[in-house]
Amino acid sequence: MRVAFVGKGGSGKTTMSALFARHVARQGGPVVAIDADINQHLAMVLGLDRQPEPLGAHLTEIKERLRGDNPLIPSADAMLKTTPPGRGSRLLSFDDLAADPYALTTPEGLRLLATGPFSEDDLGVACYHSKVGAVELLLNHLVDGPGEYVVVDMTAGADSFASGLFTRFDLTFLVAEPTRQGVGVYRQYRDHAASYGVALAVVGNKVHSQSDVDFLRGHAGDDLITWMEHSAAVRAMEQGRHFTLDDLEPANADALAVLHKAVDEQDKDWERFGRQTVEFHLRNARAWGNERTGLDLASQIDPDFVYGP
Repeated sequence: MRVAFVGKGGSGKTTMSALFARHVARQGGPVVAIDADINQHLAMVLGLDRQPEPLGAHLTEIKERLRGDNPLIPSADAMLKTTPPGRGSRLLSFDDLAADPYALTTPEGLRLLATGPFSEDDLGVACYHSKVGAVELLLNHLVDGPGEYVVVDMTAGADSFASGLFTRFDLTFLVAEPTRQGVGVYRQYRDHAASYGVALAVVGNKVHSQSDVDFLRGHAGDDLITWMEHSAAVRAMEQGRHFTLDDLEPANADALAVLHKAVDEQDKDWERFGRQTVEFHLRNARAWGNERTGLDLASQIDPDFVYGP
């Protein structure tokens, strides 16, 4: 299953991504975590003292690997971040993704990939979503199976909608603080995602009282599936002090179990995944891709390719 954590900047989505990934790994599930946020903090919260090699710096290499022997894609230069796989493309198993040469292993055994931050050459001239394109390509070519988890910490707020990446997940958790700003981002995300069949659930965070829960419930309704209470253990983790899941308060440990159950109960919809892969590729081709490459990129779509195992 592919799981995204989104929310307002500062809502705690990076912390929630890390806690969920650790929880799933502890239950025996193989996990690959991906930091796709412009602020690269997931490695630190997962207990690493360095960042993975940035995927965004190796986009051409990733494209060459994924295009394989697909006769519809003549070169890496002809690939967009949305280019769909076809017969001859190099498809990735979960184990392939976990073995990616740019991944690091965390102290608890998770594998972590990261888009990477802006470089000096990017400042003032490049869009961050060109780097996130590496993640979109990997997920477009991934054939994940039951009991395998990809957990992605996304860019903040509605910025996630700047590419088709927001449709690449089986379930999206929106982390919302009990504030007007927090639920405002929820409404914005819900409204943008509604037309695309994006499965969305709300996770309250930094909850201090029942009135906070009531506030979130009043705005998110049944989309609110659980919440994390204000946690001294999480604050210690964020400050770099020693932390294990055993340090979590029982109510917060239970909240992670609720998230895990929600993911495991989610249906996998390969037909929607394939249809939207093609849809966003055609959008990007018409908007800028055809002009940039000098090619009709609609011809890259293999009508007989079937998504899924």
